[in-house]
Amino acid sequence: MRDSNSPGSQSVPASSASPADAMIQLSGVRKTFAQPVLKNINLSIPTGCLYGLMGPGASGKSVLLKSAALLVKPDAGSVSVAGQDLTVLDQTGLQAFRMSFGMLFQNNALFDFMTVAENIAFPLKRLFELEYDQVKEMVAERLERVGLSGFEARFPANLSGGQKKRIGLARATITGAPVQLYDEPAAGLDPVTSQKIFDLLRREQQEAGSTVLMVSTDLDRLLSVVDRVGMMYEGELIFDGTVDEARSSRDTYVSQFVHGRPDGPL
Repeated sequence: MRDSNSPGSQSVPASSASPADAMIQLSGVRKTFAQPVLKNINLSIPTGCLYGLMGPGASGKSVLLKSAALLVKPDAGSVSVAGQDLTVLDQTGLQAFRMSFGMLFQNNALFDFMTVAENIAFPLKRLFELEYDQVKEMVAERLERVGLSGFEARFPANLSGGQKKRIGLARATITGAPVQLYDEPAAGLDPVTSQKIFDLLRREQQEAGSTVLMVSTDLDRLLSVVDRVGMMYEGELIFDGTVDEARSSRDTYVSQFVHGRPDGPL
């Protein structure tokens, strides 16, 4: 249990986004399964920000990420994206609003029975009515962007882990969605491939001007690309600030985690 007397535990640094200029706004979000997983989460992510979420395992990071798109519905609180409270939408309205999201899943979630081209084109075919040549051109452009030109006819079984991540990124970004959610984008990859994936994510985000919420346990690489970072611990958001603020934090939990020290409260 977090020590309430630890330095910095009484407050979380204020986000740089006000509700008026936040793309993603979570207010008083709570979620309980067998036990509380999210405890009164308040988070504002500015438009055009690449926001990283760190923390120990089972701290609530992935549940918070999924809550941002209401893939997990909070028990209490509100989740707003571009000023729209998602928690008041019916299922039809929510499905329509999710067109503004792109998502890269931790396990890639590629369809084994589909080719690379079919996987990338899947959201286009679900959301839009486009001509075959348009879809083909857009898929080829995405593959070129992620450095996998000519991979259209391959199947996921014939791809390396890093290639699967790139295909997942191509699929997540092909619709030009203004909000991107990335869950452990480099899980299981070697350090060199991981850095390439993070650099690619950052380049895509900057060029598209999208707002990104990304969960990762690859802390060194996460902190090398994000604009702001939050730390979860036992269902609470105990830190929200810039990378420099995280590295200089006097909160014993944040400091130990960021610097990877073996001794401390964690």
